[in-house]
Amino acid sequence: MPAPADLILDRPSVTVVLMGVSGSGKSTVMQRMVERLGWPFAEGDDFHSDANVAKMAAGRPLTDDDRWPWLQAIAAWIGERERVAENAVVTCSALRKRYRDLLLNGHPSVRFAHLVVDRGQLARRMAQRRGHYMPPVLLDSQLNTLEPLRDDEAGFVIPGDLPPDRIVDEVVSALQL
Repeated sequence: MPAPADLILDRPSVTVVLMGVSGSGKSTVMQRMVERLGWPFAEGDDFHSDANVAKMAAGRPLTDDDRWPWLQAIAAWIGERERVAENAVVTCSALRKRYRDLLLNGHPSVRFAHLVVDRGQLARRMAQRRGHYMPPVLLDSQLNTLEPLRDDEAGFVIPGDLPPDRIVDEVVSALQL
């Protein structure tokens, strides 16, 4: 396998946005990608305001108005990586097409990897999670908000119930790295 630095020679930078509802495995897959590729990374949850975190922790879903500043902050981070031609990976639910459009706007590096997991598995994962502000009661809200990645969007769909290393294999293959 090529060294991580070899993966960026003679190609434009790539920013993988690991997307999907809460519990789909975004953070776990990101950690494995970083271990394998050595790319800079960001946890999308870290871009939320304290007010957004408190709202979700209280079991109240975010509105579009709540999400716009969060998405703009993630888009700015993507832009910073592009300016220095770094490959990168970031987690972001990116539930609606218009959210993905905002992340794509002016950012040609972005490729979405939509991790899809059935509701039962998502509920089990969320119930077992410790120390995360997103309560399982918001799962249905997320699923109802989700607009699945479309064929004409920059990205691909991956079953999120595969082992994390297999998901990374699928991402690397889809990106032709």
